[in-house]
Amino acid sequence: MAAAKAKERWRDKKRKVSVAQEKHLVSQYRRGEHTTAEVAELFEVARSTVYRAVQRAGS
Repeated sequence: MAAAKAKERWRDKKRKVSVAQEKHLVSQYRRGEHTTAEVAELFEVARSTVYRAVQRAGS
């Protein structure tokens, strides 16, 4: 991977949600307005994406 990055052939995966959307997603989840499954459906992402966003936001 280091060699690929050095040759500028490394590509990151495109994010499913923007930073602003992620903040909104986390706030809705933490306030208890929606379950994980409901938030995932609203933002058209997998539940695992919601869990990762909440984990990145910290506790």
